[in-house]
Amino acid sequence: ATLPDPAYLRVATWNVAAINNNPFEYWITHDDPKYNQMMQDVQAFLDEPGAADVAVSTVLTEAMLGELQAKMTEAGWDHVDEAVAEWRSQYAGRQIIAGFMKDKDLGKKRLMSMPDRTTNTINLASGQTATRPTAINCYGAEFASMEQWWAQWKGFMFDTKLSLASGKEATPSQLVGKISRAKYPALTEAEEAMSRPLSAICQAAFDGILVHMLNTVGGGAHKETWQPMRRQMCVALNSRKTHRTLAILSRSYADSDAIFLQEVSSAMVAQLREHPKLSRNFSLHVAPNDGKRDQISVLLLSRSRFDPASATSLNPAFDALLAGLGSDVPVAPGDVLVLSATDALTKQTYVLASFHGDTDGLATVPVVKTMAQLLAKQPAGTRHVFGMDANTYAVGSAKQQGVSEFAAEYRQLGLTSCWGDAPDPTNITTFNARTYLQPQLNKAVAYKDLASPGTGDKNPKDFLLFPKGSFGVESTTKDNTGQKAYVERQPFPTLTFPSDHGVLSSVLKLLPPPSPLASERSARRGAGLGPLACRRVKSQCGQRRGECEQRAARTSCV
Repeated sequence: ATLPDPAYLRVATWNVAAINNNPFEYWITHDDPKYNQMMQDVQAFLDEPGAADVAVSTVLTEAMLGELQAKMTEAGWDHVDEAVAEWRSQYAGRQIIAGFMKDKDLGKKRLMSMPDRTTNTINLASGQTATRPTAINCYGAEFASMEQWWAQWKGFMFDTKLSLASGKEATPSQLVGKISRAKYPALTEAEEAMSRPLSAICQAAFDGILVHMLNTVGGGAHKETWQPMRRQMCVALNSRKTHRTLAILSRSYADSDAIFLQEVSSAMVAQLREHPKLSRNFSLHVAPNDGKRDQISVLLLSRSRFDPASATSLNPAFDALLAGLGSDVPVAPGDVLVLSATDALTKQTYVLASFHGDTDGLATVPVVKTMAQLLAKQPAGTRHVFGMDANTYAVGSAKQQGVSEFAAEYRQLGLTSCWGDAPDPTNITTFNARTYLQPQLNKAVAYKDLASPGTGDKNPKDFLLFPKGSFGVESTTKDNTGQKAYVERQPFPTLTFPSDHGVLSSVLKLLPPPSPLASERSARRGAGLGPLACRRVKSQCGQRRGECEQRAARTSCV
């Protein structure tokens, strides 16, 4: 391992990405050409199904519907007969693709996505998961025929008693609830009343159509291969995701002085504590969280660079400042970790922070401004590095934070980044797009369009920020391979790289502290506090009143 050099700081930031229960949801780079062929055949079938666009009732047959009706009635559900009648009159005769899978109203009514949300992958008290028999999760068993699928689906939903992570016991069907018309106004009053049984029927049809489609597209070429392929992808992207993530960190980033991580699961936190190499090399620091949202920001600090005993949480002070902005900033518990620690080599104090921005990046600027306020309160000479998934976009809008606008904001605060003052909007750290094997078909991207501008998520989202003049950037590296190398125009995750965000790593050269006057100006500009910053200037100037007033005047204090 590289020994720490007091003249440099080696840092990395990585959104390791929450586990995705559907291995087929996003295009990945797969080493088996059968994967791309299967996904393109699915896309072609959905685009032009032709004569294969059969009636929904040929997939979810009348016999299956009758069995489902009996199960729901036996379970004591309300409005079952009305839902079955509605299904027969409005849905059973539709074509599986044009009339059902592509029906935008079904999406607006959440008749498939809502029960999928609660029953796709269920967390159990044992720490394991239970999965619904469908193509779009990591269901462990296989089904050789539609009859086998239906038997497994029906038995799972209504006959399998589960001990849930919440401490309750329930069958999966008990997790299917009524859908609120107030929240989803596309529902009629009658549909709202029968939404529980109607959505269960829609979910059964949706799952059945997926299995039917994978068994038949490409002339049936994928019937024998899609389930083994799914199992392989689930190992790489789901069950072994944490193992692969920690392997990359321990292999390629063990010489870092600080590693900023985002979207870390509680299971990964536990494994970080037990990992032989990482736990020996780094002290682990975890953002305060409520335990409900399993996406946590984390810091790994080199034990040879930062004294673990010196690490002190600054989250209470940060949270108090952020609260002053009101409740509109979309920051969830666990998104932000802020602490101070002492550099064992230089004896300087650092403020280090890891942050996971919301999907649209709307929290990023308020959080960075709050961090600047916090920094203005720290002793002179304190150094700062901020690793983040800023969730910024190459082209911004009123609903999404643009990267150029973000850069303008951090420059105003006296900060710069590993990408400099003006990051290149085309220098992306994400490259992913949805396939046609997921419920939101309107967001799917064709294989031929993966590299086209404006498709999928190809954006400059990840950053290392620090005060301008505090560090010089010796190098910055992107990585979507796990080997400190980046392959442009390659969708990821891959079977060997388990995240949809690349790793950023920088070597920063420590620069001499700026003059006191420059520090004061920077602090006042960053804090944006006016008189409060001025009081700090006056408190730090010399003993003579005239000198204090003169220096305050030079910083425009009032």
